[in-house]
Parts: sequence; C-alpha cells; structure tokens
Amino acid sequence: MQCSVLLQIPRPFFQEVYMSLKKKITAAALALAGTSLMVVGCSNSESASESSTTTTKTEAAEKSEKSEAKETEEASDGKLVIYSGRSEKLVDPLIEDFRKTVDYDVDVRYGKTPDQAQLILTEGESSPADVFFSQEAGALGLLSDQDMLVTLPDDVLKMVPAGFSGDDKTWVGITGRARVVAYDKEQVSEADAPDTIEEMVDPKWKGQTGVAPGNASFIAFVSAMRVDKGDDFTKEWLQKLAANEPKFYEKNTHVLEAVEKGEVQMGFINHYYWFRAAKERGGENLRAQLKYGADGDLAALVNSTGVGILKKAENDPKAMDFVKYLLSKEGQTYFTTKTFEFPLVDGIETPEGVPSMDSMKVPDVDLSKLGDVKGTVALIDEAGLSAS
Repeated sequence: MQCSVLLQIPRPFFQEVYMSLKKKITAAALALAGTSLMVVGCSNSESASESSTTTTKTEAAEKSEKSEAKETEEASDGKLVIYSGRSEKLVDPLIEDFRKTVDYDVDVRYGKTPDQAQLILTEGESSPADVFFSQEAGALGLLSDQDMLVTLPDDVLKMVPAGFSGDDKTWVGITGRARVVAYDKEQVSEADAPDTIEEMVDPKWKGQTGVAPGNASFIAFVSAMRVDKGDDFTKEWLQKLAANEPKFYEKNTHVLEAVEKGEVQMGFINHYYWFRAAKERGGENLRAQLKYGADGDLAALVNSTGVGILKKAENDPKAMDFVKYLLSKEGQTYFTTKTFEFPLVDGIETPEGVPSMDSMKVPDVDLSKLGDVKGTVALIDEAGLSAS
C-alpha cells in the first residue's frame, strides 16, 4: 500500500497577506503531521497484514503437525500389541518365532498377570493392547466380566478340551499347569508329603511351608477353592495356612529353590518349574521332588494359561494370527518341550517323565469362574498371608 500527501505553499507577494501566509504555513505543517500519522497508520495496516499471514502460517504448521501425528498414529496401528502376563524369559523365544511368520511389527509388553489385567482395566478403551496373554484363567475371567474381550470363533475354541476356555467364549486356553507340592526328600518321605488340601495345612508343617501368596498361580488356586468349596471354607483354609507360619517368597521358582536348599520341607508350586530344573541339573540330583494331588482333590487342580483378544482388535486379523499360532503345532510343541507345560491341543506328545493330562483325574472346577481376583486377594490379605 502506498500513501502520499501533496503540500502546496502559496508565494508571499504582499506584505499585507503575511498573516494569512503564516496561517497557511501552519496549516500545511499540520497537514504534514497528518501525513505522518497516515504513514504510521499505513505501516500498522501492513504489520497487521503480516501478523495475519504469520497466524495463517502457524495454523497451517499446526495442521501439518496434527496431520503428521495422525499419520504416525495410523502407522502405529499397523503393529500387533501384546500384553503378556507370562515372563519375557519364558515366552520371548516363542514370540520371536512368531515374528518370523508375519510381515508386521509385534510389540510385547511384559508384566505380572494381575498387574497387566489391572492395567488394561485402567486404560479402558484407550488401551493399546490388542491381545492379553495370561498366566492363568482368573485374570482373563476378570477382563471378560468387564466386557473387555471379544467372542472367539468356535473353530478356535474347539481346538482345546471343554473346560479350558471361557464359558462365554471370550478366551481360549493355551496350556495346562498342575498345582503340586514340592518336598525335600532328605527331610520328607514321598508317602508323608501332602496330596490333599487338608494335609497341606496340617499343623505338622508349621514353619516348614513355602508359599508365594502374591503370585498369580497361588491366587488362582485360592480362587478355584472359593468356586469349589465356598468362601467360608476358603477363609478357614487360609487361616490354617497362616497359623503354620509359612515362609513367603515372590515366585514359584523361589519356593522350589527354598525346598531344594532345605529352607523349608515343602512348598506349593506349578509342576513345570520342577521339570525345568530337572532338565538343567538332572531330576535324580534334586533334593526337591514332586507330589501330585490325589485324584479329584483340589490339590490336583490343573489351571490354564490362556489368551483373549481385546475389543479394539475385534476385526484385526493380526490378533487372531497370534492366537492361532499359540494353538498351532509349533506353539504347542514349544510349550511342551521348552517349558514342560501340558499341551491342550490333541496330537502333541509330552516329554519323557512328564505325565499327560489324560492320566490325571483333576477336580471339576469351572475355570471361567475365577475372575474375582480382587475378592481372592482380599481373603488372602485378611488371613495375614500378604507377603508385603
């Protein structure tokens, strides 16, 4: 924009008009001052225009950044996100094998099963998780009760025996794991080692029992007791266990090592921990030995690891890829030969020395009903069995 002022001063030619000339000069000066103001005004108008342009550029940049962020978010949706309650050391080799079969990124986030389930509940619909791979059935039941999991197709559910999937079809079992008693053969004979839940809390084991009360497997075992025997029985059983002043450990492996070292005479673990130790050291070289539960007694409970798909991934084929891989011959063979868990799919043989589930008479407990983890933990704490 251009601004100009034409200033004309009349020639003084008569003395008489001096005063008039003076007035005109003054007026011209004022006009010139006004011109300066006009220039300033024009300059301000240009600045406003520049400011408007700058604002427009800033808004465009913000829109561009938002667009890039959206594209990044959409790109991140191209990966499969797995929340695993199973330890990285245990399942990472299997997941590495799975990665080799797909052409997309697989992001695995590890943590304890109860913590992972609670995290998904806390995150709600904004959770990045597509799949939850659980150490036991109770945590899956918890998510199912909160309507967080999708219904799985029948062809997937039929791959495993009845009773090892959710009764609402929202999760499917992957492997079986028997609750057993590990006992120190140098202090306890096989005949004297307990094989019923009543014998497990006999006063003769006072100060000699190892337990991991915060472990998901123990919590699931107590949840199964609540389902099978009721809360009153379970509360009394926990009180008897507490009265025996057990020694607390964080994990099943720590319980097994405590028995192996003679710190305690017996402890509660899952069967496969012993077989993993036996593979490394030789079963005959271990002080710790196994006692399976009596037929039909809750001490012979076989719980299930399992997997469920979150609702956000209901139509995502990547999530189902992972579920089917876990149930494939490759997946089931991995768990059977590397972790010594019971395969749930027919046609997979167990290693020598590991009993098959067909040879065991397990108690009839509905694993779908183990979802009240919070209630179970409250009972454990109330009995004074909290490791903390």
